[in-house]
Amino acid sequence: MPELKTIGLFVLTAVAEILGCYLPYLWLKEDRSVWLLVPAAMSLALFAWLLSLHPTASGRVYAAYGGVYICVAILWLWLVDGIRPTTWDIVGSAVAVSGMAIIMFAPRSD
Repeated sequence: MPELKTIGLFVLTAVAEILGCYLPYLWLKEDRSVWLLVPAAMSLALFAWLLSLHPTASGRVYAAYGGVYICVAILWLWLVDGIRPTTWDIVGSAVAVSGMAIIMFAPRSD
C-alpha cells in the first residue's frame, strides 16, 4: 500500500503544479482576471509542500515525480484542453510512469 500512497501523492502534486501554471496562462493568454494569480500562487505553494511529504531523498523524489507529472499533464491535455492524446502521448506517458516506478520502488540496501 505505500506504493499507492506515493503515486496518489505524486498525482496531487502534479495537479497542484499544473493548476499553478495554468491559471497564470489564462491571465496572460486568455485575457482572464489578474486575480487568478492568487490561487495560482497558493497552488504552487501547495505543490512545494506536497513534494516535501515524501520520506525518501529529495533528488529521487524529484526525478520520479517527473514521470507522474508527464502522465497527469497528458490527462490535463485531454480533460481540460479537450485534445485527445495520441498513441505516442500514451506510450510516452507509460514509459515515464514506468521510469517513476523503477526509481521509487526498486529494492535498495540503504
